[in-house]
Amino acid sequence: MSKTETEPHTESTMSQQTIKVVSAADFARNFGAREAFALDILVGLSEQRKRIPSQYMYDAEGSRLFDKITQLDEYYPTKCELDILERCAGRFAELADNQPFNLVEFGAGSALKASYLIEAFLKHNLDFQYVPIDISHSALEKLADDMTRRFPDLELTALISEYFTGIKWLNNRYRRKNIAIFLGSSIGNFSHAEARVFLRSMWNCLNNGDNLIIGFDLKKDIELLVKAYNDSEGVTAAFNFNVLERINRELGGEFDISKFRHIGTYDVFSGAMESYLVSLEAQDVFIDAIGRSFKFGPWEPIHIEYSYKYLESDIETLAAETGFEVIEHIYDSNRWFIDSFWRVKKTDSNG
Repeated sequence: MSKTETEPHTESTMSQQTIKVVSAADFARNFGAREAFALDILVGLSEQRKRIPSQYMYDAEGSRLFDKITQLDEYYPTKCELDILERCAGRFAELADNQPFNLVEFGAGSALKASYLIEAFLKHNLDFQYVPIDISHSALEKLADDMTRRFPDLELTALISEYFTGIKWLNNRYRRKNIAIFLGSSIGNFSHAEARVFLRSMWNCLNNGDNLIIGFDLKKDIELLVKAYNDSEGVTAAFNFNVLERINRELGGEFDISKFRHIGTYDVFSGAMESYLVSLEAQDVFIDAIGRSFKFGPWEPIHIEYSYKYLESDIETLAAETGFEVIEHIYDSNRWFIDSFWRVKKTDSNG
C-alpha cells in the first residue's frame, strides 16, 4: 500500500496529478451536530410520509417534559418498571453469577432505576463496577457526582461514548463479565427490524455468557394505551411539539405550533402506539438552516415516534433471533411490563 493511502490529509504531485487523502477527522471538523440535525430534517420532511427522527425529541426541554410525563397518572410504564425494581432487585442479584462483572447501563440518564439494582448488588456483596454509557458529558458528570454521594463504596467508570464503542473499550480493558441494562421501554422505539439489528449489534459486542436486563411494555387494553399517550394535561402533546420548537430554535425554522395537532394512536396490526403531529391546514414552512420551505397539506401528518408493545412470545422470539437465551421474565404487579433477564449464547462458529 502506498504512502498516500495510509497517511491522512496528505498531498503529493505525480505527473501533474494531485492526490489528496481526506481522513474521517477532516469530515468531523466540518460536519457538526447542527449540520447532522439539519440533514436528518431535510431527509425526513422530504419523504412522501413525512417524519422526524425521535432522537431529536430529547434536548434539555424534551428531557424535562419526558420526566414530567413519567409522573402522570395516565402514564404507567415507568411506574410498572419501578414496581419491578423495588420488589425484585434482589432476584436480579441472585441471577447474577458470583464473579466480578461490569454493570453497564445504556443511556443512564439520572440512573434512578439502576440505583435499585446497585443497592441490591451491594447488599449481596457482589463484586462489580457500574459503567453508565452516554454521549452527554454534563449528564454523566452529574450522575457520577450523585452516585458517589449515594454509594460511597461503589466502583464507577462513566464512559462518554456510543453504546457499542463503550462495550468494546470495556472488553479490551477489563477481563470481566458484562451485565448490560437497557431499561424503560426503549426497545419499543425501534421497529421490529431495527430492534433485531440493535440487539444483534449488542450481541456482537458482548461475550458468551454475558447478560442483558431489558425492559418491554406488554400489549394490553387499547384504551389504557391510548390514554397513556394522550394525557389529559397535554404534557405528551407539549413533548412532541417541542421537536418543532427545537427546529425553530436551532435551525431557524418557522413552524407555527398552533397550526398542528398532536395525535397518539394505536396500530392494531403492528402493535405500536404511534405519535404524529398533524397539519391543520395547507401551509409552507421555511427552515433557514436548510434553505428551503416544506409544503404541508391539510391533515397531513409528520410521524414522530413509535412505541411497540410486546407479547411474552414476541420477546422470546426476539431473543432467539438475535443470539440470546431468556433466563427469566420478571413482571410488575399488574403484569403490564416485563424486565427480562437474558444470556448471550455464542459458539465457536458464530463468534
